[in-house]
Amino acid sequence: MTDISALKDCIGNSGMTIVAVAEKSGILRETLYNRMKTGDFKLSEICALSKVLQLDRDGRDKIFFAENSELNSQTKEKSDERQRE
Repeated sequence: MTDISALKDCIGNSGMTIVAVAEKSGILRETLYNRMKTGDFKLSEICALSKVLQLDRDGRDKIFFAENSELNSQTKEKSDERQRE
């Protein structure tokens, strides 16, 4: 899952706004905001954002394929609760 916090930090460090990143990557502003809420990015969007934000392979993987992202930790907690029941 996507590490939204790391993505927001990367966008902030780029000197661009989220709107500017969306425009340069060819993603609708509304779509980017929605993706940042859910963490569910399409591969084409990941490629475009990686290019605009000048992410190397490690940077891209840490953000978009994070194992310990906020969303993954919530999913794991729910899974653990179900197993206990």
